[in-house]
Amino acid sequence: MTALEGIRVVDMTHVQSGPVCTQMLAWLGADVIKIEPPGRGDVTRSQLRDLPDVDSLYFTMLNCNKRSLTLDIKSPEGKQVLSDLIERSDVLVENFAPGALDRQGFSWERLRELNPRLVYASIKGFGPGSYESAKAYETIAQAMGGSMSTTGFEGGPPTSTGAQIGDSGSAIHLVAAVLAALLQRTNTGRGQRVQVSMQHSVLNLCRVKIRDHQRLAHGPLAEYPNGEFGSSVPRSGNASGGGQPGAALRCRPGGPNDYAYVIIQPQVWEVLARTIGREDLACHPDYATAEARLGHLDEVFSLVEAWTQQRTKWEVFEQLSAINVPCGPVFDTSDVVADQSLRESQMVVPVEHPQRGEFLTVGCPLRLSDSPVVIHSPPLLGEHSGEVLKDVLSYDDRRIVALKETGVI
Repeated sequence: MTALEGIRVVDMTHVQSGPVCTQMLAWLGADVIKIEPPGRGDVTRSQLRDLPDVDSLYFTMLNCNKRSLTLDIKSPEGKQVLSDLIERSDVLVENFAPGALDRQGFSWERLRELNPRLVYASIKGFGPGSYESAKAYETIAQAMGGSMSTTGFEGGPPTSTGAQIGDSGSAIHLVAAVLAALLQRTNTGRGQRVQVSMQHSVLNLCRVKIRDHQRLAHGPLAEYPNGEFGSSVPRSGNASGGGQPGAALRCRPGGPNDYAYVIIQPQVWEVLARTIGREDLACHPDYATAEARLGHLDEVFSLVEAWTQQRTKWEVFEQLSAINVPCGPVFDTSDVVADQSLRESQMVVPVEHPQRGEFLTVGCPLRLSDSPVVIHSPPLLGEHSGEVLKDVLSYDDRRIVALKETGVI
């Protein structure tokens, strides 16, 4: 038995944020039925294709373990099919532009009439307010959520992070909200409206920067490497953002990702100094305490980097980990997909696809001892239309054929 066995999700999402949420629900055991326009499907099926006439990796990596039902919800017959499906489901997830589903005749009021137990979950770019109707993309959410202004190096431009904290970040927030609403329903018997915005999700992930903004009122931020501080939190390169100073240090042979990130905790300085061959600094009053080192962190990390440059990032990781110095090699994408530990923990997972053959996807980071995740291939466009109509809605063959002939499915 899986965690969400018996839960049916109507997936009316597209692109990234919504599909990541519904894929996570599918991995946890929900029956996720993806509604797609006939003929075209989710726009990402054809975006960034690496093989002609085959669903793109953009689509396949975000839609595993789902069923696909093609449906023209603009037609009266399509609206009826969707209404029937909503009546028999637990959750509806959508990430259309604000008001789009309302204009199709499926407002929250209408959805509650169809199914009072329904959890109606939405991802939008922005929450209620003056930005509500503005368009949002990943980088716009990062820009307006506080991330971009605090990412990058001092003197450089605001920089987006490679992690999709706007899209996938909002998806994980919505998963939490949906699960909370389902749990509350067990006590109240009622569904509810659940909403997450990309901007709000990014802001939540930037919580420590808002912490530091308030600390600025009492003087410079000592753990930051910056020389000057204005009225807002500065870009601080690869500083850790916490109380322990850290830096990405170059390693042998010197390629673009031959770096190891090293953090110097107060209790490790003496053994670290001896390891890098600077015993003279282990107990030196200018270096022996964290407070003393704060005044010349650049020099301290240069000393450590002179040692790391003689070793590969993996050798640095092994040797510093052995003396309890927090350290991590910088993984490039080649490292990620080849890493044996990630393969064994099923965070990099090979999946067999009927058209493209084997592809790799990122596995489920949520681990439940009684609900293991098994990842299956994403659906082909409309692959399960007849199956859903027959098994879920109990439509007979004549009605299914008629819907196909009129292009509703």
